[in-house]
Amino acid sequence: VQLQAFGGGLVQAGGSLRLSCTASGNIPSIRDTAWYRQAPGKQREWIARITSHSITHYSDSAKGRFTVSGNSAQGAVYLQMNDLRPEDTGTYYCKAETIQIPSGWIDDDVWGQGTQVTVSS
Repeated sequence: VQLQAFGGGLVQAGGSLRLSCTASGNIPSIRDTAWYRQAPGKQREWIARITSHSITHYSDSAKGRFTVSGNSAQGAVYLQMNDLRPEDTGTYYCKAETIQIPSGWIDDDVWGQGTQVTVSS
């Protein structure tokens, strides 16, 4: 599986962006997809996830402002980010959790290359 994240950019505080994460390769092996953010000089932090059954989860910083959608099992997941703040600045990554087919055993996580989001005050 290969992932590509795109849709980042420069936006003013209060603005919105929609990130996309698309997969190629062995898409049937994908289960859940998650979004992470890494700000300069900080550790990568989890933002949101969507399961293969379309159940969503959010970090406290994302709750109420970000929405993860799409179909993880089909390799197309989105992150709608509203009311962006300067502290949302960072490189956003998507990560797919995969399984081995046909056994169903958990396999390696796959990361996309990241897309830069910069929020100006």
